[in-house]
Amino acid sequence: MKKKPDSKKILFGSKNYKVLLIAITFISLGFFLMSGGGSQDPNVFNNEIFNFRRIRLAPTLVIIGFGIAIYSIYTNPLSKK
Repeated sequence: MKKKPDSKKILFGSKNYKVLLIAITFISLGFFLMSGGGSQDPNVFNNEIFNFRRIRLAPTLVIIGFGIAIYSIYTNPLSKK
């Protein structure tokens, strides 16, 4: 005799998905801020690539986004406070 399969358990709750969406937004914004800064002429160097936005702000946003994503994955949706 076959056993009936158990009801499907939801791995993540709605809070986890919302936090994960926030993390994806942070990561996307960081990569967007990192883009650009190239020169139209390959013989001319553009110092714009070394500004605060590309060197400090964008990588920080990406790292924060990955941290938020890890938090959303490890948070237990079934635990109640």
